[in-house]
This record gives sequence, C-alpha cells and structure tokens, in this order.
Amino acid sequence: MNIEPYGENGVRIIFGNEINADIHKEVRTSCAMLTSARLEGVVEIVPSFASCLVIFDPRVTSYERLLPAIGEAQGRGDVELPNPATYEIPVMYGGEYGPDLEFVSEYCGLTEEEVIGLHTASVYTVYAVGFMPGFPYLGPLDRKLFTPRLETPRLKVPEGSVGLAQLQTGIYTFESPGGWRIIGKTNWKLFNCESNPYSLLKLGDRVRFVAE
Repeated sequence: MNIEPYGENGVRIIFGNEINADIHKEVRTSCAMLTSARLEGVVEIVPSFASCLVIFDPRVTSYERLLPAIGEAQGRGDVELPNPATYEIPVMYGGEYGPDLEFVSEYCGLTEEEVIGLHTASVYTVYAVGFMPGFPYLGPLDRKLFTPRLETPRLKVPEGSVGLAQLQTGIYTFESPGGWRIIGKTNWKLFNCESNPYSLLKLGDRVRFVAE
C-alpha cells in the first residue's frame, strides 16, 4: 500500500496497478474503514479499481495531519463488507443497437455469435462507478474480447449502450460522447435521481448480461 498527495486537497491510497478481485476487495475494505472512522475534514471517499481517493477540506485539515489518521483508521481491523447484489441485465446485441459488433468480431477473430457468447458467459464485478453518473466499469472481460477504443470518439452514444474497451465492459447511463466499442443496448435504467440510492449498481456488485 502506498499513500501519496493528490492535488491540493486529496490523498490517494494505492493498493496495486491492475484489475484484480483481491486488490479491489482491499480497496473496498479500506474505504469502509475510512468511512466508519469519520475523519475530521474528510468530505468524500472515492474508491476505484486499485486505489482509494480521500478528498478533504483544506480549511479544516491537511495532507500532513491526515496521514497518521488514515494509518490509524486502516489499522483498526477488518470491517464487514455488505454482500454484493447480482443482476442479470438483458441486452439487445448487434444491428442498430451494437454498431461495433462486426468490428469486434473481426478484430478478435470470432464470429458475432461467439462474441455474444463470451460476453454473456462471464459474471462481472463492478470495479468503479464514474465517468458519468452511475456508469459501471465492469470486469474482468474475457481476454479473447480485448478490443481497442475508437480512434475518434462518437459525439453521441445512446443511453443504455453496452460497450467494450480493452479488458473492460460498461453501460452508458446517459446519452453522451464516448469512445468505447458498442456491441449492444439495454433498456434498464441504471441511474435515477428520484431513486434512493440514485445508482442501481454499487461497488462490488455482480453483473451478468443476457442476450435478448
């Protein structure tokens, strides 16, 4: 574990440099410990693939003051993590819903049916939520489906689009620009400002795609 400053009001706790279930469990555990510690001046704790970002109010505390407090919080022992939820999300693959399915199949040397079969065979972990509200970064993707991002991002990617980027897969929760390879679309709404919580998927949840 390494700890380093992140800008003027952040502390980044790094547990590794790869997409890994064991590392990600360390991230979730660390964030849970820090949240329960209620450290003075901390305004937000943001978990990601292999790190945890602690954002603080510089008017209340500082990087130097937070370091020992973070160390103490991390040493308090294990916390009980909530059991992850599992979701089966229906996807319409190919055609107008998946304009990049043909490219992915050709790039990977697979038929379109094999791409769909591999994509629906895995149970993915929500490693991070970001980029846009509720957007889940899911992995690990089967290495046979490794696909580069678009060289030039699209100006509009429809809400619900399911995409691939290298060894990740994800779902666009809103229409937006984007550079992932789109292979399908779901009608599930993953983010709703009127719901509590706003985001359907949370860190550590499991997702399996089902072809419609």
